[in-house]
Amino acid sequence: MPVRRLFRLPLALLVVAGCQPPGPAPQQPVASYDLILAGGRVVDGTGAAWFHGDVAISGARIVRVAPAGALATAQATTRLDVRGLVVAPGFIDIQSHSRGPFLRGDGRGVSKITQGITTEIMGEGSTNAPANDKTLAAANIRDTAALAQAKGFAGQGGFNRWLEAMRAHGVSPNIGSFAGATTIRVYGMGETMGPATPAALDSMRQAVRWAMEEGAFGIASALIYPPGNFASTEELIELSKAMAPYGGVYITHMRSEADQVLEGIDEAIRIGREGGVPVEIYHLKAAGLRNHHKMALMIAKIDSARAAGLDVQANIYPYVAGGTGLSSCLPPSASEGGKLFERLRDPTERARIRAELQAPGMKTWESLCELSTPTGVVPMGFDKPENEQWSGKRLSEIARAMGKDWIETVMDLLVSEEQRIGTVYFMMAEDNVKMGLRQPWIKIGTDASGADPDSSKGELTHPRTYGTYPRILGKYVRDERVISLEEAVRKMSSVVATRLSIEDRGVLRAGMYADVVVFDPATIADRATFEAPHQLSVGIRHVLVNGVAVVKDGQHTGAKPGRVVRGPGHPRRPE
Repeated sequence: MPVRRLFRLPLALLVVAGCQPPGPAPQQPVASYDLILAGGRVVDGTGAAWFHGDVAISGARIVRVAPAGALATAQATTRLDVRGLVVAPGFIDIQSHSRGPFLRGDGRGVSKITQGITTEIMGEGSTNAPANDKTLAAANIRDTAALAQAKGFAGQGGFNRWLEAMRAHGVSPNIGSFAGATTIRVYGMGETMGPATPAALDSMRQAVRWAMEEGAFGIASALIYPPGNFASTEELIELSKAMAPYGGVYITHMRSEADQVLEGIDEAIRIGREGGVPVEIYHLKAAGLRNHHKMALMIAKIDSARAAGLDVQANIYPYVAGGTGLSSCLPPSASEGGKLFERLRDPTERARIRAELQAPGMKTWESLCELSTPTGVVPMGFDKPENEQWSGKRLSEIARAMGKDWIETVMDLLVSEEQRIGTVYFMMAEDNVKMGLRQPWIKIGTDASGADPDSSKGELTHPRTYGTYPRILGKYVRDERVISLEEAVRKMSSVVATRLSIEDRGVLRAGMYADVVVFDPATIADRATFEAPHQLSVGIRHVLVNGVAVVKDGQHTGAKPGRVVRGPGHPRRPE
């Protein structure tokens, strides 16, 4: 019988012929989830255009991402109506300095988690591990309990024990780290200048291998600060070769971000090429008015290297001022052997340091005070009550009030405080920030530690501590349209995850960990300023870390569900 005529036969004949009439569809079980975020504007982190969707979560994982309304009949312990809000993957901070708060503080990272940051990656320059007698001596830890803890991070297994100690202490975001190149240098050579000896270099290579096997994402250098800048290019190449088999990344605060910034990029590229590793540049910038024109040249140099097949990328923060120690105004030789304050008390040494600062011609180092000029230098991090009067004032004002030039003022303040003195340096150009944000290989990082506004009142800090990500989403996405919403979220999430080989975070997709941020695109904004930095950003409604609500209706819940994330050299991934 021709098939085309089969369906014209009476129903009885169909049954006789062995065909069954259509019946009701079998009942499908009703899905059940812990949480459904319903009807939001989903920006999935890949750079794809947003869409209205529902996101379902069970336990620590995303279970389903579906068109809006598709989960309307699904059962859920909690259902949040997020219509009008953006649902995005949690942001991954590639340059965090939260080691202290995560190991000895309350672990909540309030200023960071309320920006939507769900993972913090540490390690620029220094890390708590691997440790040995040399690193412990350089750290000069005076607290007995802290010293005992630090000794537990010595040798093989120390990097893993440090990461696990932070997790066990209790942290709101996920945590991970590079191995600090300064720490590796001190591990082998202490705080002495000069080339690493063969024996020291062997010890440093071993320390790198241990760190990579225990979860480090690579090596992170900070080459304007002693003793990290005592390391030669050749030494850093050898360390990169040691990490290359583990898939590590060489990430660097370059030797220069100012007069010799182009040469700094050349050095980073050489380390990557000869070491056989990808290169990431921390907080790409052209510092100092006389160098602002170099930003376009820097980008062209990176693009040229990439066109030649070298994996060179960078990250940025959205401010025209950087922050580091006031000690960065002095030559590296002043800090050799960890004897900065002793030298500054010695009249002969003071005279030598001054002469080195004022020497004409090209230097192999750069003074941030010279680059910013004393009017662009704002010391903030004073400990002594007698120096609080200077907090937040320009170095030029302080020098005038003390009746000294800026060099003498810097030296006296450092001697008085006996610490590096956290300082803000106004060095960059707004147009360069925008130029950097537009580059496809740029990522976002805070270059900041987490802070708690309730316990930090009266202290000054860089506003990036509180406002980096909302500033981009408010100022540069919504208000000035420098980049699109989708591109901004991509630079904050999946681009970082891909760079660091974090396979299960950074994208809203079934099976991924449920690190999720929900924010209002119409109101998201930073509120922190240089004069009043301890102000939480606005517009972030909800933040989930591993499926647990850490921020609810804009308020920290107190939850600490953070886990350790590890680099590709580690044999096991967290469950």
